[in-house]
Parts: sequence; structure tokens; C-alpha cells
Amino acid sequence: MEFGVFHEFPSLIGRPDSEAFAEAFDIVDGAERWGLDVMWLAELHFDPSRSILSSPMCVASAIAARTSRMKIGIGVQVLPLGNPLRIAEEAATVDQISGGRLIFGVGRSGVAKTYEAYNVPYAESKDRFNETLEIIQRAWAEPVFSHNGTYFRFEDVTVTPRPFQQPMPAIRVAATSADTFLAIGQQGKPIFLAVRHEDARLLAPQIAAYRQAWREAGHPGEGQVYLRAPGYIAATAEAARAESEASLIHYYRAQGALLADSAKRAGMDGAEKRARTAERLMTITYDEAIRGTVLIGTPDSVSQQLADLRADLGLDGILVELNCGGKVAHHHEMEALRLLCQDVMPRFK
Repeated sequence: MEFGVFHEFPSLIGRPDSEAFAEAFDIVDGAERWGLDVMWLAELHFDPSRSILSSPMCVASAIAARTSRMKIGIGVQVLPLGNPLRIAEEAATVDQISGGRLIFGVGRSGVAKTYEAYNVPYAESKDRFNETLEIIQRAWAEPVFSHNGTYFRFEDVTVTPRPFQQPMPAIRVAATSADTFLAIGQQGKPIFLAVRHEDARLLAPQIAAYRQAWREAGHPGEGQVYLRAPGYIAATAEAARAESEASLIHYYRAQGALLADSAKRAGMDGAEKRARTAERLMTITYDEAIRGTVLIGTPDSVSQQLADLRADLGLDGILVELNCGGKVAHHHEMEALRLLCQDVMPRFK
């Protein structure tokens, strides 16, 4: 089972961005030292109270230069916001610098105000995503190619550098809607699932549909499924709750406000569902949250939760969000990371 940490490079309110980067890279260095499989990077824009990680490819290059073993995942690159040729070039560069350690995670994001800031209609996000991903794959696989699509047109382009991994880095796709699960299965790509307050087992029917589509398309194996979820580990259950609860609740309140805002914006799919979720997150308690897939506890209890999830969903890997909300004290987050790597991860290898 692959173990990763999902990291937003949280802002430190009242402190310089340089200190936020320093603490985040301290986490990266600890992950490399303690044997974590993958460090996963978010892409977040225009939210200075939450994150400084607006340029995951730049940060991925820095991680590649300071590590030699750990893989570097983009979780996720928001494809509709960028130029596909530029994304292909930058991702291939990271793959070269890292010696083939890039995992290229892609998705659309649900933050409508970011699309508005980039002057990209959210209603176009799905079609832009599909066209952009097609171009990136062709850019990596074909020596010279042309494209005449809805949003991009060019002739006789050669992208350089080529990726270190041939024919291209591993691509994983964030799955949300039912049709997305089927489409990704048909394409033969691994999927991400993300939960922060729900029970991941509610997604079992969609996972089954994904794997059926995978098999029916003739791909070998069963299809790979990776889960991102909040988590935190301490020596005792009491310490785990005390050190993470305020940050988790802060996240839920902030996410509720963000979802409520997105639900009101033009072109947003699933607006009613987002509004209902926002309302729930504004009042959710810690005890209610941990009834879902929230991996907070001791090494023993978190290991048992993971073992149960792997058995129920057939998980191939986990992306643990150790500082969901960005408010966990740095020294506590470092210790949670050490416990994840040294006390939990070895039980699944």
C-alpha cells in the first residue's frame, strides 16, 4: 500500500511567507528522512489565510532538488486554468530533475472564484479539462504534433524536455461525479477519491463501476484507487484529539464558507448539493466528523482504520492530510508524520 501525505503549505497568519515555506520544507525533509512514499502538493490560489501553494510545479522542482528517493505528487494540477503546452513542459522538467519521481495528478477543482479570477468560465471546466489532458499526453508521446480543438489550436509543435519516465509520468485523475468514474475506468487511469467529513465507503458503488469499466475496456488488472482523507497521529487518543481538533473544525468552517460561495457562482455544477454540504459543515462537530473517514488517533487505531478501508474498498494507497485546516502546531505535525512513517506505514508493506 502506497503512503503519501497531502500538503497545502499552509499560511502562517501574522508571519512571513518565508517562514511558512521553511516549516513546509521541514515536513518534506522529515518525510524523505523517515521513508514516506509520496509527498502530495495542492494547487490553491488567492486564499492568503489558507495556503501559499499556488505554484505546485515550482515547489515540486525544489523538492526534487532536495530529495533523492521520495516521489512527488501533484494533487492536483487544475488543468482548465493553464495552457496545456506550458503544463506539459513544466511537468516534464520536474520529472527530469527528479529522475522520474513525478506522479502527475490532475483535476478540475471546485473553487469557482479561482476560475473567475483567471477569466475562465467554470461551465467550460469539464471540456477544458478533457482537451488539456489530451494535449498533454500527446505532447509527451509524439515527437511532433498539431491540434485543432475548441480552446487550443497549434501546428507542428515539439515539446521539450521529454519526460524522464517513458512514455510519460503516471497520471492519476480526481474522480467526483458518476460519469467521471466510468470515463476514467475506460481510459485505464488510476483515480483519487477525496473525503473530509464523509464515510469513504459511500463511494463503494462508484469504485465498483470504475473497476467494471476498467475491465470491460480490456485494461490489465483491476484499476488503482487512492484515497485522500484527514488524519493525525499521536501517542494517545486524547493527545491526537487535543492537538488536531481545532484545526479540523477551522477547516470545516472555512470549507463551508467556500462551498457556499461557489454554489452561488455562474456555471457551477451541483450547486444545490454544494449548498447543502456547506450548511452541514458550518455546524459539524468533531464527534460527528469522526463518524466518517477521519483518521485521527494512535498508531494502532489509525492502522486498524486503514486496514478496514483497504479491505472494504480495495485501496492501493492513502494520502493523509496531517494538518487539515493548517492550524496544527509544527512540532506536533512533525511528530505525527514520524509516527505515520515509522509506526503505521511498516504494517502495510
